Amino acid sequence: MRAALVGRLVGLVGLVGLVGPLTACAPTTNASGTGGIPVVASTSVWGSVVAAVGGNLVSVTSFISSPSADPHSYEASARNELALEHAALVVANGGGYDDFVDTMVSALAHPPTVLHAVQIADTGQDNEHVWFDLAAVRAVAGAVADELGAIDPAHAAEFTAGAQTFGAAVATIQQQVATLRQHAAGTPVAITEPLPLYLIEAAGLRNLTPTAFSNAIDDETDVSPLVLATTLALFTDHQVRALIYNEQTTGPQTQRVLAAAHAAGIPVVPVTETLPPGLGYVAWMQATVTALQAALT
Repeated sequence: MRAALVGRLVGLVGLVGLVGPLTACAPTTNASGTGGIPVVASTSVWGSVVAAVGGNLVSVTSFISSPSADPHSYEASARNELALEHAALVVANGGGYDDFVDTMVSALAHPPTVLHAVQIADTGQDNEHVWFDLAAVRAVAGAVADELGAIDPAHAAEFTAGAQTFGAAVATIQQQVATLRQHAAGTPVAITEPLPLYLIEAAGLRNLTPTAFSNAIDDETDVSPLVLATTLALFTDHQVRALIYNEQTTGPQTQRVLAAAHAAGIPVVPVTETLPPGLGYVAWMQATVTALQAALT
């Protein structure tokens, strides 16, 4: 498993007093107030899920949101600390992916409730990228609705309805994946790291990437020359039908894999760890599955 995201907390307390007002996070209030329930999400993925459940009854701050940023090198800030101080609920990924959130919450005098997606998903796998597990995402939406309803009971039914509507939209993507499985089960593919494995497994695809390669990329360690050569051969020998490539954690070795796929005329399906600008979770995941379908047909 990738080492936990570590935020630089040195000097954080001193910095809190130096920054201006946190405009991205509403004051702590219930949904009947002007700002809605203030919720912090570690990434824009979980922030989008919260927004889908809570609508205008919540005010969401997502810490990691830039599609050009590498979430694994994220550095926490004083602004993040202020957001957590105001939050009524925090939704983190867990599983070692964003431990900086727990570190910061534990330092608060009055910590908010924290939901960890990995714990809710309970997949039994050593893969923290649970936002690619569609059933897990629906479960997280339900847990968010429950917590928001406990915070603001007057609107509990609306939160439940929001989770149900979101869940129904995700269910359509699950059906899309099931259709892909009917046509492409057993198709060999390659990855650069374990990010999309839940989706690959749901679609019945065979991941031929050496575990030593994808784990090294995930752990940000060097890949041995032999493992790299074996991985590159997947493309030069046309052993796979597609490469599923994480655009947010790239380096010389993954770029060589990408170049090998292009040179061999093998389709590349880009995936990311945060949402592209202007897209919510459902549209983003639909686009990802559609791109995978196109690559395999």
